[in-house]
Amino acid sequence: MLSTGLPQGAVPRLERPGPLRERVYEALLELITTRALQPGQHLVESELAGHLGVSRQPVREALQRLNTEGWVDLRPAQGAFVHEPTEEEADQLLSVRTLLEAEAARLAAANAGKTGIAELEALCAKGERAVADGDVDLVVATNAEFHAKVMTLAGNVVLGELAGQVDRRVRWYYQPVARQRGKQSWIEHRELIEAISARDEARATAVMRAHTEHTRETYHHRNEEAS
Repeated sequence: MLSTGLPQGAVPRLERPGPLRERVYEALLELITTRALQPGQHLVESELAGHLGVSRQPVREALQRLNTEGWVDLRPAQGAFVHEPTEEEADQLLSVRTLLEAEAARLAAANAGKTGIAELEALCAKGERAVADGDVDLVVATNAEFHAKVMTLAGNVVLGELAGQVDRRVRWYYQPVARQRGKQSWIEHRELIEAISARDEARATAVMRAHTEHTRETYHHRNEEAS
């Protein structure tokens, strides 16, 4: 195992040709948001390049971009490290998420048809199975799919674009609490589907607001217990 904490063969080598710089960036960002690379972890250019099957240059460029976007910290004379989010950062991000998601739920209740509701139900069933199987990675991915579908059903392009900007950070914060939220999260998703299906905009808004606040509270409580 390398000091980056990734076992040999865990990361697929990037195939050429293609926009290599962008693909290296996306690969590293995915490893960070899924917490395969943990907050505070030292990122060694040569080792990451070896994992990805590329030279150090695109890795260096990707790390610089990730630093600009707040995913990586570049420390003089020490190197690159995965950013460790503060409680304030998490609170601000998850509070903004609540505002966006609550409005999306209201619009989805106003606009969603039978097909869209059926898609939400299918995703909910998928998430429930993942919880039952203890597959945290699939739980996180399906949770993101579910919320993205609600956003799509809202039908507001600008709202969707804003939500897209915070989606990966939401996944980053949700990953460590997914197991704790477990079944309850999907019970809340079922309640949301019922409100959307009934075209009850006020209830859909309230359910989504409470749902996202529960995640925010769980994240903070988890950190308090760990400290």
